[in-house]
Amino acid sequence: MNQLSKLISATVLALAVSAPALAAPESYTLDPAHTFPRFSYNHMGFSTQLSRFDKTSGKVVFDKAAKTGSVDIVIDMKSVNTGFPLFNEHIQAEDFLDTGKYPTATFKSTKVNFKGGKPASIVGDLTIKGVTKPVTLTVTSFQAMPHPMLKKDAIGANATTTIKRSEFNAGKYAPDVGDEVRIDIALEAIKE
Repeated sequence: MNQLSKLISATVLALAVSAPALAAPESYTLDPAHTFPRFSYNHMGFSTQLSRFDKTSGKVVFDKAAKTGSVDIVIDMKSVNTGFPLFNEHIQAEDFLDTGKYPTATFKSTKVNFKGGKPASIVGDLTIKGVTKPVTLTVTSFQAMPHPMLKKDAIGANATTTIKRSEFNAGKYAPDVGDEVRIDIALEAIKE
């Protein structure tokens, strides 16, 4: 019996030493200086207008080995930047973003789909003006590596999706001003 106990202990120890270390999920905090959701829409057939939000916060969890992750983003809707201060105020009004009542929008992932070792799409719930709809962000680029200036691990990504603003109670002037809004997110996050 003593021999069996020693053999089991030796086997467990050998397996523990020889098994590769399993990666654990790592948490990253969004870098507000390099994370900007942008949106674009057709303006009466004349042009595609581009705007962005200047203040975003949140967290990303990434586990490369397990091919899992999560994304939780909060967008300060009062930080909308159209490039024209008067229009910034106009777009924050009740008919559009209604930032007095809904100062933030959120995206919370429900699933991250991987292709190879990198995220390819992120499925989640987008909430704007108190309305929550499922969306899928297509990841167009992804990088995980040490940040050369901060000397910490970091991740970066670009992702895109298209929504209908009327589905979020922000459809004033549609369809003359495009109902479809393309959202592009440039995201960088630093390991906690």
